Order: sequence, then structure tokens, then C-alpha cells
Amino acid sequence: MAKPLDYHTIKAIFTRFHGVEPEPKGELEHVNAYTLLVAVALSAQATDAGVNKATRSLFAKVDTPEAMLALGEEGLIEHIKTIGLYRNKAKNVIKLSRILVEEYGGEVPSSRAALQALPGVGRKTANVVLNMWWGLPAQAVDTHIFRVGNRTRIAPGKTVDIVERAIEDNVPAEFQRHAHHWLILHGRYHCKARKPMCPTCLIRDLCPYEDKTE
Repeated sequence: MAKPLDYHTIKAIFTRFHGVEPEPKGELEHVNAYTLLVAVALSAQATDAGVNKATRSLFAKVDTPEAMLALGEEGLIEHIKTIGLYRNKAKNVIKLSRILVEEYGGEVPSSRAALQALPGVGRKTANVVLNMWWGLPAQAVDTHIFRVGNRTRIAPGKTVDIVERAIEDNVPAEFQRHAHHWLILHGRYHCKARKPMCPTCLIRDLCPYEDKTE
């Protein structure tokens, strides 16, 4: 496996990211911890834009687990049927809403273990909620971050768990909170899968990727 970049280069990369966007934000629309949790759960194998389009009218009416249970599974399906795997996702959202009401007083728990115990909530979803709502330095590794971590050698790894740990190990502490947002935005809009936009890349001179596009 490739060796990660040295500390000074990684710090220089994130200093540039910070200079352009000091407070990067996730693109999933939400109004509270509960709607963020639902939005992230719905976003698996779907685009943020597609989820936002489906949830805008939903979250205008439903922003608590109690309201979601009142809406019911079929009512939820009507709102999210443009999203992939919507039937299974609707089942999970109703189940997790019931657990939140019965076991957590309608509140979203702030521990990774409690979040991951909810139906349809994996480590990545839990990390997004921990990071975006509670401001914890949790790293949610998706396909963009996995690609960028390996291409740039900021966080090389053969699995998402290894890349997650590499980000935690290699990125300086002052950049940990926003690290995954900077990486996901870089992967989504610049370091694209098929044709990375190397000529206009902010970190071109610091990136060791050998197949740079011209």
C-alpha cells in the first residue's frame, strides 16, 4: 500500500482548502438532528441533490420522529419514491423513528454506537451526524473521499475503515473537524472519478497522482 504524504505536505493541502472555504458545509438540507439523520439515511446510493428534492416538502411537515410515525410508511413513500431503494429506506426510517420515541424520548443520540444500532444507520451515516450536528471530528468516508484519500495519498487505504483511520492519523488536529467536507467537495467537483480536473486543481503541485490530466 502507498505511503501517506508527509505531515508538512498534508498540512499545506488543508491550509489551502481552509483558505478557500473556511467553514465547508454538507449539502444535505435539514432543520434539526432528526431530519439530518433521516436525510443521510436516505442518501445511501443516491445523490444529495436528489434527496434534497424529495425531502423539501417532507421536512416542511415532518421534523420529529413522532410526526414521522403519524405520517406512516406509505405516507413517507409518497415523498421519497424518486429516491433509489425507497421502500426499504422507508421501512428503516419508520423503525428508527419508533426506537427514537420509545428509547430516547424522541431525541437523536449523540454516540456512534447508539446511532449505529438504529435500522439503516451505518458507520458513515453515524459519522455524518456526529460531525455535522455535534461538531465532532468524525470522518464519514464515501466514494469521493476514498478516491481522493488514495489519489493524493493524504489517507491511502484499501478499505473505507482504513481510509477513515488514516484521515484521523494523518490530518493535523486543527483541520479534523472539516476534513471530510473538504475532501468530499474536492472529490465531487474537482478530483472526479473519470476525469479529474488537474489543470485547475488547488493542490496540483502538492499531489503525487501520476496520471494527472492536462
